[in-house]
Amino acid sequence: MSGGTKFLSVLTILIFLQLSDTPFAEQNQQCAPSSCGHIKNISYPFRLKNDPKHCGDEKYELSCEGNRPIFTMFMTNWNGSLNYYVQAINYDNSTIRLVDPAVPITIFSCPFAMNSPAFVEITNCLNKSDASKGHAYAAMGKLSPSNLRVGCTVNLMSMTSWPIDDANVYISILGLHNALAYGFELSWFRDIYCNKCGFNFGCEGENSRDVRCVDYTCKVYNFRFFKTVCVTQRHVLRVLESFIPWILPIFGVSAVARIVLLPCIFVFLVIELRRRHLSIFDAIESFLHSRNNFMPIRYPYSSIRKMTRNFKEKLGQGGYGSVYKGKLQSGPNVAVKILTKPKADGQDFINEVATIGRIHHVNVVQLIGYCAERSKRALVYDFMPNGSLDKYITPREGGTLLSWQRKSEIALGVARGIEYLHRGCDIQILHFDIKPHNILLDENFVPKISDFGLAKLYPTDNSIVTLTAARGTIGYVAPELINRSIGPISYKADVYSFGMLLIEIAGMKGNSAAREDMSSQYFPHWIYDQFDKEKEIEVLDETHDDEMIIKKLTLVALWCIQMNPLDRPSMTKVVEMLEGELQALQTPPRPFESLQPSPLEFNLSSSLGSTESMILVENCSDSAKVDVIIG
Repeated sequence: MSGGTKFLSVLTILIFLQLSDTPFAEQNQQCAPSSCGHIKNISYPFRLKNDPKHCGDEKYELSCEGNRPIFTMFMTNWNGSLNYYVQAINYDNSTIRLVDPAVPITIFSCPFAMNSPAFVEITNCLNKSDASKGHAYAAMGKLSPSNLRVGCTVNLMSMTSWPIDDANVYISILGLHNALAYGFELSWFRDIYCNKCGFNFGCEGENSRDVRCVDYTCKVYNFRFFKTVCVTQRHVLRVLESFIPWILPIFGVSAVARIVLLPCIFVFLVIELRRRHLSIFDAIESFLHSRNNFMPIRYPYSSIRKMTRNFKEKLGQGGYGSVYKGKLQSGPNVAVKILTKPKADGQDFINEVATIGRIHHVNVVQLIGYCAERSKRALVYDFMPNGSLDKYITPREGGTLLSWQRKSEIALGVARGIEYLHRGCDIQILHFDIKPHNILLDENFVPKISDFGLAKLYPTDNSIVTLTAARGTIGYVAPELINRSIGPISYKADVYSFGMLLIEIAGMKGNSAAREDMSSQYFPHWIYDQFDKEKEIEVLDETHDDEMIIKKLTLVALWCIQMNPLDRPSMTKVVEMLEGELQALQTPPRPFESLQPSPLEFNLSSSLGSTESMILVENCSDSAKVDVIIG
């Protein structure tokens, strides 16, 4: 049977059920209500013994004795029966209130006296033989074994629907009498109405006029319009509930009208079901976006175009493409990076998905998803409304100035993010391009490390890997990446880049504009001289606390930009230094003066801007490699 035929079958059955469905008590409407004592309206499902057999349900037959209605409850476990007085019948919520006329007063007895306001002594109510055995008490509400002393025995627990405050139960003989006389409530809703649904169906509703039988089992329908979908009759019924009043009049009009209207209704129902089906994907997308332990979602390129509204709002231009603002169907804004430049040979895309796709840290930007359709490649990130750090540490005219406390918090956040990359994952991740342009800020100015196009993954059990190209941004790239004689390449390269970032946050890099002709490893000398000579750093309206923050940032930066990689601290140590007190920091040694720049380094410094990332393959044979030591 085809998917469309199945759907029509379900639709026909549901319409038939709606047409043929009548209230469960309709067949009893011709039965006049009976009465007994204070119960004046005894009707379906109840009846008196003398009522006609078609009135009411035989299981709910009442007897009228001494002008009091009595309900007999048959006990299948011991083949007996119990009689209860009927206190009230509520047809609105389908409940009957019963009371046991033979319930004894004694609830529990003890061989010694119990002094508690929660118990009422009823020893005087007992006959002499029972009273001689000790004391008898009654209690209301929840009775915990811890409330009774050793030797006490519970004789009877009786149900009551009398409102009881368990937190403040202080009872009297009158209160006990009222509770027992009030009785307890039982509901007949499920027994009478839900049984008509059968064993394979559930039941919903609040009263006899609102009863729905629901099939919770999954039915799979194959629709031409939207692949395979799992639908329950519960979902179909909810869709049809709004449209059944439209469908019913069709059966009273001409055949021509049926031919015209039925296809329209069918198409409308298919569209409605398709909309609900698509909303499932919105829920899934929202769920995956909110759970950081899932891998990125793979989007088709059509979804990328849709979420960016056909690339309407451009946020910026990166080294390998453009970044656009987008919005997921589930609501959150995103930043979509489209890789379009000739440099994007695919390796940068693989790097980003392979690294950031497995990272979930508060200081690392979250990769939500990606697109890879032949030459079309895109990365979908969390949207960072405050942009990148570079526009705040070197503010443009009319830009926002951050406080020194905020800058210190940003520096610490970036340090924690880098530490996580180095030590927090099951592999070591070297970023190789730490700079202000790659530090994004969310709405609360929490920093997020981004742009993992130059990153490298290193197994923790492999201490030596190979690297055939220097990578990074001039001004931030570690000197050993350019000159192999300086020292081994390791995670200390990221430490150096972070140190240069700290210098820029501290506002010292702008003072070296006259020395743009020097390569990056000469800049630390100038910074050290400025600090060693205790020259004042020009900061507008600085306070004493601000000066301490600037001094701490500068000291930590000088440790990070040591020329010899072995002299630089790990990022774990850097985090400790930024979290600690300024007085605990020692002054670092002066960088090596014996190291001289190579012609290669001079060419790099003059050919690349301060924000452009690069991968440089040195002028060497194919077999020449640089050992990278992970320590």
